[in-house]
This record gives sequence, structure tokens and C-alpha cells, in this order.
Amino acid sequence: MNQHCPEGFEQLPVLLLQHGGLSSLTGKTGLAMLRHRRGPIAAVIDADHANGSLEEITGIARKVPIVRDLAAALPYRPAVAVVGLAPSGGVLPDPVRRDALAALQAGLSLASGLHTQLAEDPDFKAACHAGQWIWDLRQEPPSLQVGQARAAALSCQRVLAVGTDMAVGKMSACLALQAAAERQTLECRFVGTGQAGILISGRGVPLDAVRVDYAAGAVEAAVLEAGSGLSAQDLLVVEGQGSLCHPGSSATLPLMRGSQPTALLMVHRAGQSTIGRLPEVLLPPLKECISLCESLAAVARPRGSGPPPKVQAVALNTAELSPEEAQRSIQACEQALGLPCDDPIRHQADGLLKVFLKR
Repeated sequence: MNQHCPEGFEQLPVLLLQHGGLSSLTGKTGLAMLRHRRGPIAAVIDADHANGSLEEITGIARKVPIVRDLAAALPYRPAVAVVGLAPSGGVLPDPVRRDALAALQAGLSLASGLHTQLAEDPDFKAACHAGQWIWDLRQEPPSLQVGQARAAALSCQRVLAVGTDMAVGKMSACLALQAAAERQTLECRFVGTGQAGILISGRGVPLDAVRVDYAAGAVEAAVLEAGSGLSAQDLLVVEGQGSLCHPGSSATLPLMRGSQPTALLMVHRAGQSTIGRLPEVLLPPLKECISLCESLAAVARPRGSGPPPKVQAVALNTAELSPEEAQRSIQACEQALGLPCDDPIRHQADGLLKVFLKR
């Protein structure tokens, strides 16, 4: 049902086709992999930052060489080239296309989360030979059903990340929660719902590739699969997408309906007062955003499914603040909302995890 990766992908050395994305939001897929992927990353192609320090450029403490082009990357022996960009419209830019095609011709396999289906492109088809594959993960799963709130029957705790905007850190907060649980040897599974989350975890559902009538059902199927066998003490964290506050986003409702969460995690960028790419659209106060999400999550639930989910904590993205500013912002958020608040990337998510384990 769901978009599983090719066998062994999680442990194969990958080459990130970043092409200017190390210092741009368009490169968020590759940046997420650099921060969260557990398997090896052989090199990054980004001519703008060739031979630079990844940590100095991105703040990500990982030693990965940055090279100018594919020829410079091949000595690092990658097995899979991964498109690390998320450009507007999902169309592959020409420089990335050239390197992706050259990677196939050099014997690498290829993974892409763009709307453009590379496996259907005649040039890419011709370059992909026996023993290689092209993984276009942004495809609607087969055998879709309409959502039926079946995830409410799962025994495990289900935490859904909701946010005040796109690209505020919902996926990172979920992965940080999973990492915190694993440090305590607790069972915690992650459901990816976007290209980066699926590339990192190897499973999930690309929600923005699913027809709206089946979106809740697609999420439901992914959650049921991931939650199978989990007990009442175990956690399932579901990557959020979009925002109820964004005029172009419709992802939150199917995520709520499909996952039937037992708790919500609100994700917000510190100091943000408007939609990031639509500054004319104001964000409501954070307390109102929380109330809105809780109200919507309380409906379309089966009888006997437990109390309606509440926002139990706030994951505050303080990446643009100094340590001192971040601490003040976290404390102010806690005082204003009366909820636990922390930055799960700057400080890890051990404190936030405790909140969800209390339920």
C-alpha cells in the first residue's frame, strides 16, 4: 500500500544532488537527510559551496564532503544519487537533471521525491540498466480506500505534528522524538508523509500525490501498517504537512482523520507572525491555532476511542535565534500557553518525549 524504498536503501551510501540547496529552502529535502539520515552520505554536489565545511554552511554537525560535480563525487563511491531539492512545481532543474542522468550512466541508482516521474522519462529509462533502479517515491499508492477512522482501534499512542506554517520543522520534531525514545530503549515508529520523511525512514505515504477523496484513507493505511504490533506503551509519531493557517494547504484534515491521534504536537517558528512565503497572510495567535487544531481533531472520531486529542507540547523552531534569545523565547512560550515547550533540534527532544509518555 505504501511507498517502501528499494531493498537495502537505508544503508547504501548516497550522493545528494543539492545544486545551491545547501543555503536555500529549496534544498530542504537534502538538508533533512543530512541532519537525520542514519545511513551513509558519501558526498554532496553543490558547486556554490564546493570544498566548504558542511557544519559552517548549514550548522549540521556531520562530516560530508561537498564537491562541484559528479566527476568529483564518484571517488567517494556512492551507490545512489538522491535529488535533494524541492523546487517550486516539482520540476527537475536542468543542472540537476544533467547530473542525475550522468549518475545513472555511471552505474548509480536514482531516488527522487519530485512530482516529475523520472522513471517514465525516455532518457532516464535508457540510462537505467540491470542492477540499477529509479525510485520515484512521489506516487499515489495503489488500492486506495476512503478513510474509515480505523486507526482509532490501534493500542499505541499516536502523536501527530501540526504546524503554523509549511517548513517550520514538523518532520524534524517527529524524528527528534523518535530519537529520544530510542535513547531510552522505547518503541517508537515514524510515519513519513512527505518526500524527505519517506527518504529518511524508507516508508510512509506521499500525501501530496494522493487524490483528496482518498487522502485520509492513504494516511490511515500507512498508520495501520506502522502501528501493527505496538502496545499501549509504545509511540507512533506521524509527520505533519502544511498548516491550517496556510491558504494553499489542505493536508492537516486528512492527517487528523487518517491517524486518529491521541495527542498533538504544535510546531512553530519562534517570532513568526505571517505565512513565510505569503507575508500578507497573518498568523493567528498561537493559542488560537492550538484551539483550532484541537477542535478539528475532536470530530470524526468513533465512539469509545478515548478523549479528544489535545496539544500536549510545543516544538519551537529557534534556528534563527542566538542561544540566549532561544531560551527566552522558549520560556515566554511556556508562560503564555501553560504548555511544555522546547526546541527539539537545538536541545534534543527528551523533555518533550516525557510529556507524551505521561498519557
